[in-house]
Amino acid sequence: MQALRSHDEIRDVNTRYHDVAAASYDSKWGIDFGPVGQSQVLGKLHKLLPADTAPHFPRALEIGSGTGYFSLNLMQAGVIDELTGTDISPGMVAALNANAQRLGLQDGVRATRADSETLPFADASFDLVLGHAVLHHLPDLDRSFSEFMRVLRPGGRVVFAGEPSRFGDRLARVPKRAALLAAPAWRRLFSAAPAPVNVAPAGSREQHDHELESKVDIHAFLPADLERVARGAGFSDVTVRGEELLANWFGWFNRGLEATAVAEDVPMLWRKYAFHGYLAFQKLDERALEPRLPAALFYNLLLTARKP
Repeated sequence: MQALRSHDEIRDVNTRYHDVAAASYDSKWGIDFGPVGQSQVLGKLHKLLPADTAPHFPRALEIGSGTGYFSLNLMQAGVIDELTGTDISPGMVAALNANAQRLGLQDGVRATRADSETLPFADASFDLVLGHAVLHHLPDLDRSFSEFMRVLRPGGRVVFAGEPSRFGDRLARVPKRAALLAAPAWRRLFSAAPAPVNVAPAGSREQHDHELESKVDIHAFLPADLERVARGAGFSDVTVRGEELLANWFGWFNRGLEATAVAEDVPMLWRKYAFHGYLAFQKLDERALEPRLPAALFYNLLLTARKP
């Protein structure tokens, strides 16, 4: 991952990029708030929590909520009653509010701008602190985890998913590069026009902020890295698992192809193939590979821990 000069620069780059990305974030990443989305997030949660427990958290705090993929789906599934969603990007806070309103969840959602290192909440305020694909954006993980510990009640949990593993991230470069090589022939096969490089006016601040995407990811983890940070903050019962290997390669290859074409030119039959193929490989990973291979080989890492 690319190193930035200071913690303030990291925060600034993440704020600016995610502000301009907020409006199209859900469509870009295929985020779903229906049965499929709920099934996906519940699957992640069930991999981390004891099999004999039915997860339920009255008060939850999400770090780096983005548009609400993780938390709003968990609310719809009845896992969370009340959500406080935080993000450093005003654009993402607005997107979370809009999605909560659209889904009829607004009465149970409070969205606010906040930094994970200085959370504006009282001690022991929450039963759960969670996040999806957020830890790799945070400049000071030790300080952030100390804050997670402070705002959790005794017995409360942290749950984080979608964090890139160091080896998995390197392995994912292979299907990404293969997609770029195959893209011209793939577009010709479907008579798809090349995607525009950037929809923002050339030379504009918006174009510049869109181009910050390559700088917002600052960590890729070994499982031991996440375990060390959690234990260093005082958490117990720390578990780190790996998730997605074949599904990740399949998904990145197809996503890489699709990203090079005008979205309207990608046939629906292809989209169905890519979607259902991804789910099939996800099941194969879950049943055959995740129980047997080291967590470090997988693309995503999942973490849970408990406050004593």
